[in-house]
Amino acid sequence: MFYNLLTKKTLILTLMIMMLVPLAQVQAESKEIIELKKIFKGLVGRAPETIKASQLPGIYEVVMGSQVMYVSKDGRYLLQGDLFDIKTNINLTENTRSEKRIGLLNSIKESDMIVFKPRKANHRVTVFTDIDCGYCRKLHREMDSYLKEGIEVRYLAFPRSGPNSKSYYKAVTVWCSDDRQKAMTEAKSGKEQARKDCVNPVKDQFELGQAFGVTGTPSIVLDNGELVPGYVPAERLKKILEERSLSL
Repeated sequence: MFYNLLTKKTLILTLMIMMLVPLAQVQAESKEIIELKKIFKGLVGRAPETIKASQLPGIYEVVMGSQVMYVSKDGRYLLQGDLFDIKTNINLTENTRSEKRIGLLNSIKESDMIVFKPRKANHRVTVFTDIDCGYCRKLHREMDSYLKEGIEVRYLAFPRSGPNSKSYYKAVTVWCSDDRQKAMTEAKSGKEQARKDCVNPVKDQFELGQAFGVTGTPSIVLDNGELVPGYVPAERLKKILEERSLSL
């Protein structure tokens, strides 16, 4: 009896899923979206990561890399800029960017970062950093202040001059050192280090920063996906994190 009931419930659930899947596929692959993908592929050589109906009637939201755009159903009109809901005072475009950053952030293993942990971490930030960047060095000189405020700092490499540059190889050398924290501190203090090489994530992290929309360093990413550009003093950063209620 119990087996029969279980079988019937399983059958009903399976039928419900089968009914929902085709509907989702139709919505995801509507004629308009297929045509818009073709248009973008013709323009830039690849289809967007996502195309979906926006909050504006007749307008689709398009996400390509770090860019969020809006396009008319027929693909004729394209708009770049932030879309706000005036009634709620919410930046809808930034919400989309933040959602994407959260997904990217969650894809990174902490073992691929250089992490400075306080005795008791109350907050956490991920920082795209450049060894030679002046404000990156200032932030690092004040690391004790961030740790004192209970802020864990996780570094990702973003040599602004790009791969195969002097700053790039400095980041590689830091990563390939036996004590990465010490090597980071020495490099940011201007100490010359003998070049080292090994399997490293520096290039991948640089490309990841571009996907995040990083254009300068330091760039601080909060756990809610918000990107805070530039140097922020420890006390101010703690206040921002508390205002966003981002506690571990």
